[in-house]
Amino acid sequence: MYKVYGRVKSRASRVLWLLEELGQPYEFVDVGPHDQQVTALNGSGKIPVLVDGEHVITDSSAIMTYLADKHGDLTYPAGTPERAKQDALFHTILDEIDGVLWVAARHGFILPEDKRVPAVIDCAKWEFERNLARLESRLGDPFAMGDKMTIVDILLVHCLNWAFGAGFPITSDRIKAYGKAVRARPAFQRMGALTPA
Repeated sequence: MYKVYGRVKSRASRVLWLLEELGQPYEFVDVGPHDQQVTALNGSGKIPVLVDGEHVITDSSAIMTYLADKHGDLTYPAGTPERAKQDALFHTILDEIDGVLWVAARHGFILPEDKRVPAVIDCAKWEFERNLARLESRLGDPFAMGDKMTIVDILLVHCLNWAFGAGFPITSDRIKAYGKAVRARPAFQRMGALTPA
């Protein structure tokens, strides 16, 4: 059985949601970054951490790719043109959406106060809106890759949820409808139910 360390309201939700989609059993250890249980497995103290037997895997994107490949689901096979397109979209979202949200979060509340530059947040919101508009033209229907749901959808919808919670602009009706449809999936609902009361 897999063991996932992290918080639902973090990038760990991507891993938990994926495991729910895959129908794989797992144990969820609800801990924050830098918890002793986390630093014992990942020296950086970052979450999520996945334990698979004797193997410890860190970074949500690496974990998602590993699990999807291992179980042959929610991904295209390595070495195919479809996989190359999937990887391109996945890495674009990491760079242009996730990365922008992370910069804003760091300058909003993560960095020491004397290192924060509040003006960066307004710039990040502008960049997010621009990048999301460019990304929209690359999205398929009904999922990011077309007919097949992949880890790209989990990544993108997590970022959309993060953006909404952080007050970032999501003005596209198509993006809003896409996010709502993917969030309606039973696996997403089960993952969300893991949030402590």
